[in-house]
Amino acid sequence: MEHVKPLPGDESVPVHPDHDPRHPLVVFGDHRFCAGETLVVHRMAGPHMHSQIELNFVLSGTMTYWFDGRELTVDEGRLCLFWGMIPHQVIDRQEGTRFVCLYVPMSVFLGLANLSRFRDAVFRGAMIEALEIRSYDRDIFMRWREELLAGDADLTEIVRNELTARVLRVEREGWRDLREEGSAIASLTANDSERAEHVERMLRFIAEHALDPISADDVGRDAGLHPNYAMSIFKRAVGHTINQAIVRHRLDTAQSLLISTDLSVTDIAFESGFGSASRFYEAFADRFREKPISFRRRMRAKGVVQA
Repeated sequence: MEHVKPLPGDESVPVHPDHDPRHPLVVFGDHRFCAGETLVVHRMAGPHMHSQIELNFVLSGTMTYWFDGRELTVDEGRLCLFWGMIPHQVIDRQEGTRFVCLYVPMSVFLGLANLSRFRDAVFRGAMIEALEIRSYDRDIFMRWREELLAGDADLTEIVRNELTARVLRVEREGWRDLREEGSAIASLTANDSERAEHVERMLRFIAEHALDPISADDVGRDAGLHPNYAMSIFKRAVGHTINQAIVRHRLDTAQSLLISTDLSVTDIAFESGFGSASRFYEAFADRFREKPISFRRRMRAKGVVQA
């Protein structure tokens, strides 16, 4: 995630934890509505994660992400969005590629009405690409970026409303998952704002603590909810259970470490929050249909390594 300018009244900055250089996966503790300051796309030193929904509009050139174990390319004039908690890394780009990068809090996304399938796909790890691009998209994304960077609270609220409408149009006019995977249907209605806040808090807690020995009860308790109720609204909003979300986060972390470190598979299992190597092997094979060491060899053979 790029350096971002704080909005008025919010002087927090992305958290860059001091971490062992063998562990290049960086998790940013930042939840704001903001814009990337630079327009130039650079290769990233390693995978990172953040809690917001990220929108990229490519102004010129081509950029390639490593995303959820795949290489996905976004070309000039295209708009894509994804959940930042899926480890991602720009691994290549055409020289001089430029883009607008916007970061939208989960609370905005969770509160949108009639986006059940779309929202579920995002939280299941989709890289969404809009099928319809308007002639004014380039100019309006540039304007949104400038207005967010200006730090004016009133302008920020206008951008929030306009960007929300643009996302609604993406859902209505058509989109595709660049990974070409389907997803189940889940929903929260427009009147579920309080539930959406609880779900956002639970997603944040999982993002920040999944590598610790936490349970679904811990997640619900942190949100001040009865465990059964917490599990019910979480699955309705996100499309899978709290325990599945915890395991997914651990596996996403493990993927990143397999690619960008030389740690043993056993060490990665424990670094990723699994209590045993056997549990890690089982979960990894169940999701990715291959062994961790095979995944590491395949991805490194493709050149997806730490820069």
